Amino acid sequence: MSRSLAFLIEYDGTDFAGWQFQPNGVSVQEVLERAVEECFGVVVPVVGSGRTDSGVHARGQVAHVHVLDGANTIPTEKVALALNRRLPRSVRIRKVVDVPADFHARFSARSREYVYVITDTPSVFDMRYAWTPSIPFDRGLLGNAARIFVGKHDFTTFSKLNADTASYVCDVETCRVETLSDRLLIRIRADRFVYGMCRAIVGVMFDVARGRRSLDDVTEALRDRDRRRVSPLAPPTGLFLNRISYPHGIFEHEPAL
Repeated sequence: MSRSLAFLIEYDGTDFAGWQFQPNGVSVQEVLERAVEECFGVVVPVVGSGRTDSGVHARGQVAHVHVLDGANTIPTEKVALALNRRLPRSVRIRKVVDVPADFHARFSARSREYVYVITDTPSVFDMRYAWTPSIPFDRGLLGNAARIFVGKHDFTTFSKLNADTASYVCDVETCRVETLSDRLLIRIRADRFVYGMCRAIVGVMFDVARGRRSLDDVTEALRDRDRRRVSPLAPPTGLFLNRISYPHGIFEHEPAL
């Protein structure tokens, strides 16, 4: 019989061209599909909850596969071990669970959460996983700017053009700045994200925090749906896809940022 499996995945996105297959570089999806083929002896697509840009990391990416009849039989509790033996060290399957046949990593998702990590002091141990801004900024203004994006908005201004995107409306449940030890976390949770949205939000938040733009200006830019009013994007280095939530409750108790 066919099986449906969901994977909880983490990866260091530094050396990948993003999650999705790309003609100009190796993607996370590509190495996962190769590992699945080697394990199960069949070619099946690995479908992720969403794309991440080149250089963006994941702590809680979710993907599903439908393993067809005739595939090699591997107990569910041993699938992660089998896949991890065939994956590069920068990609790891954290957990594998059986899911209903109608489960879809992207369309079944209820919400998605990204976390952007910022440090005060440059370190060789953080340079792949955090951003250390070189220009001083006001933390209070950074938090005030975050609140602009909470609610349902059209994020055309603060996104990249994508021909496959039918709507740029997203409902942002959380956008806030948190302090964790020696770093700041910008946590953004929404029902969906459009291409480049998180990095655009963080980028304009820092323009406010540096006094380059006012809160009113950013509010108007969001409303105007005009990409000419975007700020420089924050670098991908500090961005993590942190958690995906599903009605099924899968992976909800797994550690995250």
